[in-house]
Amino acid sequence: MTTNLVLAVTIGGLFAAGVYLMLSRNLIRVILGFLLAGHSINLLLLTTGVGGVPPIVGEAANGEQMADPIPQALILTSIVISLAVSTFLFAMAYRNFRNTQDPEIEDELEPDEFADAEAGAGEE
Repeated sequence: MTTNLVLAVTIGGLFAAGVYLMLSRNLIRVILGFLLAGHSINLLLLTTGVGGVPPIVGEAANGEQMADPIPQALILTSIVISLAVSTFLFAMAYRNFRNTQDPEIEDELEPDEFADAEAGAGEE
């Protein structure tokens, strides 16, 4: 089985762009990076499927190779799951933006700074 070189480069480019976006500090870019990486994995699953006639019960294949429906089913399931997860993540990013007015991800507090922040909050 040979894979089209253009498709392989496209998959690699999409995945690389997704990883690059995931390394950003902007929440929207991180979410878009996850989506791009997911789409590249869907394309990778598409390349694993063998083309052929549809595997419909009752129709004779006439010696032709039937298509494997498993990659198509996995891709459809992945699309539905990624739609639900991306909607949830965008809602959480919007909620974070409404609370902080900043789309950037803040630095985590060091353990000493965290203890000082909790002690300062308890005095108020």
